[in-house]
Amino acid sequence: MCRTKMAVDAAQPIPSPSTRSGSPTTPKGSSSRHPQSLSSATSTQPPKSPVPHSGPSNSSNRISYNSNSNSGSEYRLDTSVATTSVSSQASLSSFRSSLPDNPQVYDFADIRAATNNFLAKRYSSTSSSQSWRCTLRGKDVIIFQRRIQKSMEKSELRAKLSVICRSHYRSIIKLLGASISGDHIYLVYDFVAGCNLSLCLRNPKNPSYTVLSTWMSRMQIATDVAHGLDYIHNTTGLDIKPVHKYVKSSGIIVTEPSFNAKICHFGAAELCSVTESKVVTSGGEIGEELSADSPPERRASKTREFEGVRGYMSPEFQLTGVATQKSDVYTFGVVLLELFSGEEPVRYKYDKATGNYRKISVIETATEAVECGGDVEDDGGVGVERRLRKWVDGRLRDSFPVEVAQKVMRLALDCVHVEPDDRPDMRRVAGKISKLYLESKFWSDRVKMPTEISVSLAPR
Repeated sequence: MCRTKMAVDAAQPIPSPSTRSGSPTTPKGSSSRHPQSLSSATSTQPPKSPVPHSGPSNSSNRISYNSNSNSGSEYRLDTSVATTSVSSQASLSSFRSSLPDNPQVYDFADIRAATNNFLAKRYSSTSSSQSWRCTLRGKDVIIFQRRIQKSMEKSELRAKLSVICRSHYRSIIKLLGASISGDHIYLVYDFVAGCNLSLCLRNPKNPSYTVLSTWMSRMQIATDVAHGLDYIHNTTGLDIKPVHKYVKSSGIIVTEPSFNAKICHFGAAELCSVTESKVVTSGGEIGEELSADSPPERRASKTREFEGVRGYMSPEFQLTGVATQKSDVYTFGVVLLELFSGEEPVRYKYDKATGNYRKISVIETATEAVECGGDVEDDGGVGVERRLRKWVDGRLRDSFPVEVAQKVMRLALDCVHVEPDDRPDMRRVAGKISKLYLESKFWSDRVKMPTEISVSLAPR
């Protein structure tokens, strides 16, 4: 009899603490086998372990413990009580400080081992500094070597990296860490598969072909670069006004198949500390981009220049050697003109009549195409639209919105204004580029060209 009674008692449901204390039980019609789940919109985090109450609870959370379920302990939250997410109360600065930074100060021995004692083949000949693609601590990375004139302790390097490595943006290649040896700093970046913008626009092996054969592909690159620089200038959270300083087409990686752009060399200006002088030689080894038909005497000469890329440097940067956010705006304007014309920022053309080389600047040709004569027909009947179509890269096959192209060129010319104070900041530039991207997208959807048919004009 005792065993039977004990079995019957064990089969009875155990009353919840709220029931024993006289509080209302579970409403009629609700099933204890299917308890109400906790909503992530009203709770920051569900409790990890049940804490039953011995009596009526006056807690503002109003979480009741229910043990009438066969599945184990459960909680029920009174959804009538409004709760606020912790993340919504956190400021942007505190959220950024909570991001993982993991700054890596690599031993120089690790850099030497990864680059095979610097005997490995250089990754790119278009870079202004030596670079190697290798594996470092199990990650596919690219290492850049830059010269510094100011010695830096490991603690100072770690402090700078802890700030820079907290910056996360999809249009910027991630800086993983650095190492210092003597008067050189080795910057380690995450490797991104793709091709730099300079080679995408001007492939020496096939000059008539480019993967950027549509207007939208180039607008996508312009938008990514603009927002990346806007992030560097205004959203990194650094105490100083950060600059990029090394903006150029060969420092922008284009990824496929979406043709998104990623900016290289982020953080190099802050880590290298001091603007330095370098010997400019031919072939662009230090950064001077000369075409193959450059003047022989110019290719043979050597001059002292501030570190930068000829054709991209703003006038005040050439005079002082000090990079500012407005000098970054200038270089972005040059990249924008280069992107839609397909031409180098500065090139030299041989003049048969005079026997001399004539310098051609993409800024001057764009100014003549847009601003010469306004909207009236001039120059023998050649108007703005016709000059514009002649200036834009012919590999686009004349398929682009002329009004949008004119606005893009005027924005680029505003960026390369001689006076720094007359140039817009990157926040304004990024906003205008986004608006022009939407206008281009509307044009592309409206005049969508068929891609599954081919047309041949040859006789059959």
